[in-house]
Amino acid sequence: MASYHLSVKSVSRSAGRSATGAAAYRAADRIHDERTGEVWDFRRKRGVEYREILLPPGAPAWAGQREALWNAAEAAERRKNSTVAREFEIALPAELNPRERRELAMRFARELVGRHGFVADVCLHKPGRGGDRRNHHAHILCSTRRLTAEGFEAKTRELDDLKRGPAEVTRWRARWAEMQNELLAAHGHPERVDHRSLEAQGLERAPTHHKGPAITALERRGIETRVGWRFREERRREVAARLEHALELGRLEREARALDQSIVALDTDIAAALRAREGTGSSVERARERARKAWKDWRSEPDRVKNRGRDRENTNEQEPARSRKRDGPDYEP
Repeated sequence: MASYHLSVKSVSRSAGRSATGAAAYRAADRIHDERTGEVWDFRRKRGVEYREILLPPGAPAWAGQREALWNAAEAAERRKNSTVAREFEIALPAELNPRERRELAMRFARELVGRHGFVADVCLHKPGRGGDRRNHHAHILCSTRRLTAEGFEAKTRELDDLKRGPAEVTRWRARWAEMQNELLAAHGHPERVDHRSLEAQGLERAPTHHKGPAITALERRGIETRVGWRFREERRREVAARLEHALELGRLEREARALDQSIVALDTDIAAALRAREGTGSSVERARERARKAWKDWRSEPDRVKNRGRDRENTNEQEPARSRKRDGPDYEP
């Protein structure tokens, strides 16, 4: 599937870097740095598929020359820790052919230049030997100042500001994903990319690590590097953590299934108990109903039946009196 990558990096003097050296390396060109006297010569470098400088409207003609352009960018900065260039590094879809990838990269670079007014030096690179053959990518080296007919002027603060900068980069990340998906769809490819993080996409796949060209070149020659070792150790820990997580999920699933089974058994027992209770309740209700019916029947009997009981009671009460009278002194036979 197509992979997404866009990173924004600064080229700063505080890190010992220069715009002239960065431009020479990415374009496999030779540039003499007028400020330091250094000569950056990378003409033997291979893998540069295409290179072109994009200028904003009204830019001077000399800016189309790579050496003149980046020497002017260096001369515009006075501080020893100045940021002298900014790079947009983008991955190009391997599903597209070379012409389509070039069209996509140049379209994105034109939008950058149109929005910010800086100059962009676009270089398309092929996948490195011995690496991932799908790793087509482009380096878009941009000036940190806007270029006008008078030369370099105001800084592009919208990308430097701590509040607006991250939002602007996020906007370009979303735009780059949109442009790729548009071109993939236009050429009949079902693959799509997403600029969001794996966490935001709801994916548990571990992110990949980017070693950079220097580390990759050393390891291809069999030279062990500390960065490479750190990446491999992090990968080992990630695999171990994911395995432990999978084992824990398996244990939780087994416990959940056992709990479901016990709940089903308990539900069955409760249902049986409820049915038994309903049966017992019905018997009680029937007995109560019979008692109520008997009471109603008794209440509805004729008065003579009831009076018969009363007469019997009265007779029993009078007999002791007659006995006493018969036994008394006034008794007459």
